[in-house]
Amino acid sequence: MRYIFLFTALFAASFSNAQVALPQIPIQGQVRVPAIPETLGFAGERVPLENFDTRESLIREMLITCNMHSRTMTTLLNSERYLSTIKPILNEMGVPEDFIYLCMAESGLDPNAISIAKAAGLWQLMPETGRAGGLEVGSEVDERYDIERSTRVALNHLLKSKERFGSWTLAAAAYNLGDAGVSKRLGLQTPCTSYYDIWLPDETRRYIFRILSFKLLYENPAAYGFSIDASTLYKKLTDYHEIKISDKNIKWPEVAAANGTTYKLLRELNHWIRDYGYANPNGRTLTVKIPNKGFRTE
Repeated sequence: MRYIFLFTALFAASFSNAQVALPQIPIQGQVRVPAIPETLGFAGERVPLENFDTRESLIREMLITCNMHSRTMTTLLNSERYLSTIKPILNEMGVPEDFIYLCMAESGLDPNAISIAKAAGLWQLMPETGRAGGLEVGSEVDERYDIERSTRVALNHLLKSKERFGSWTLAAAAYNLGDAGVSKRLGLQTPCTSYYDIWLPDETRRYIFRILSFKLLYENPAAYGFSIDASTLYKKLTDYHEIKISDKNIKWPEVAAANGTTYKLLRELNHWIRDYGYANPNGRTLTVKIPNKGFRTE
């Protein structure tokens, strides 16, 4: 028994000292620290990249955005389709164009996006924010998914925050945390008045940098490894006409069939339609986009 124990101990010792050859796996690509510019701005406001914490926060979000390949690529593919509608409204309402990147960060430009907290649409409006802005929010019709109307509500919200805080960067932070949340923390950390100087909850502390990561990527996708030909971008859907409907108990498949299209294509153009029917008890007049015959092949 003593010899068996000694043999076992020697075998174990020799195995632990041996170098096990691991299989060599071919390297498919390299993970690199994303390039960060020397200077950067958001909505005309300077980003203090000379500060180590600011720079490292941006690198962190760039690593995430650049390595969520399928989601980020889909956002870029959707950019022409939806930003072509959003940009003119930004210009009309006097909101800097950099806020397209807030929209990208919020929803990935998925018009049907909905969060666990029930924020919905491209701008991820909460139900109470949508209603306060005059949108109908319900299970049958939810205008937070209406691109034009939800954009106006989101921008009005941002304009009020800008007026309150005097900074577009703080207005963007308040879009995430709420005006009261930002105001409270500014009050507790007087005399700090800059987003980059105040301590915020983790999500809001990362929020602006997530927005900036989309700005850098959108402006120069090839620099971050995203190869996109202009011909592959999803085009804006324009081959449609509009009709007015004010009937009670609207059945959308019937509306589609009566207008020579399908319920599926009706939903592609009218994301605010959320069910097969709409009771419409007050006889409200709805503007509905109807695909033309060449809609799918335009």
